[in-house]
Amino acid sequence: QVRLVESGGDLVQAGGSLRLSCAASLSTLMINAIGWYRQAPGKQRELVAEIKSGVGTNYADFVKGRFTISRDNARDTVYLQMNNMKPEDTAVYYCSANTDWGRYWGQGTQVTVSS
Repeated sequence: QVRLVESGGDLVQAGGSLRLSCAASLSTLMINAIGWYRQAPGKQRELVAEIKSGVGTNYADFVKGRFTISRDNARDTVYLQMNNMKPEDTAVYYCSANTDWGRYWGQGTQVTVSS
């Protein structure tokens, strides 16, 4: 069982910034891919950004140039730096890890961007 705990969600004004954190219960070096997804009310969950071991990073088009995903292997933590935020970024953000044992999800953290 892999436990993922997200934090950092908050209310922010349009144009502002937030940094989300995802602490994993196992070494991030043992995770094949780890990333952030989001789900807005009435919409499907969608990929925001991910890090694939041995491959690199992947971003959804709607966050390119605004969001940055990074990983601190010493802390087994993944971050999502979100800049120039827009009201349409409002959603619950989930951390997800893909391992040899399956895919795991965190409980989610609410991000709200006011106009």
